[in-house]
Amino acid sequence: MLTETQQAAVAALQQAVEAHDGIALKLNWDCLRRTDRTDPDFLRYQDGRLIGFLGVYGFGSTVELCGMVHPDVRRRGHFQALYDQAMDYCRKAGFTEILLNSPTASEAGRAFLRKQGARYAFTEHQMKWAGATLPAADPGLLRPATPEDVETQVRLDVEAFGTDEADARSMNRRMLQEPGTTTYMILHEGTAVGKIRVQRSGAEAWLYGFAVFPRFQGRGIGRRALETVVARLAAQGCAVFLEVEARNARALQLYTSVGFQVVQGQDYYYPGPVS
Repeated sequence: MLTETQQAAVAALQQAVEAHDGIALKLNWDCLRRTDRTDPDFLRYQDGRLIGFLGVYGFGSTVELCGMVHPDVRRRGHFQALYDQAMDYCRKAGFTEILLNSPTASEAGRAFLRKQGARYAFTEHQMKWAGATLPAADPGLLRPATPEDVETQVRLDVEAFGTDEADARSMNRRMLQEPGTTTYMILHEGTAVGKIRVQRSGAEAWLYGFAVFPRFQGRGIGRRALETVVARLAAQGCAVFLEVEARNARALQLYTSVGFQVVQGQDYYYPGPVS
């Protein structure tokens, strides 16, 4: 867990890196601010100043890594040292899948990953709702999830996303404790057939875990639920964002038709062989 002083230093470093490189890093601040977080973070200082950071984010058997080094001290081995420490931890912890995250627009990130022999896995588009005329909200379509809905949420992740059941169970239980997060169950004739998670942070709202059971897809249920959530958030003055894999053409088409536009990309890589 990062102290408040460390959080402030990481945020300042992120601001400097993003301004210099013209990118947006995915540091998962919702995770970094958690007081019960057990994943380690790796920090590097020079003359008392934070110059490097690498965050480790475990999601069941999968772990994601994302980090940065101040532009003034690059190409001196600082990030390599952070990376080696984090990879050693991930392998000893027994994660079965390690994903390295770098903004699509980051030339420095791509260069480092090539040096490591990393293999491209996939790209996620980060999308922002740009405004569109939406139909009137359906008041009977959504309800807040309760602890009794966890099993349905697990089955949705397994059936709609192909998530490992143990990982899905772990993630959904954790979401019950996530601050600023509300999960809604999507209803059809009174039965929960889908879900969508809203995470609020100030004037921003992010949508995650949007899924409908395959046997109920193609009926417009998910679309109406998405439109209802977006309309509610927009009415509250929120900027609405979501993430979607670039290769998920069906989801991209849906989001675009509702008024979302791609604003940036995040690339994911598998680490290269251990030297």
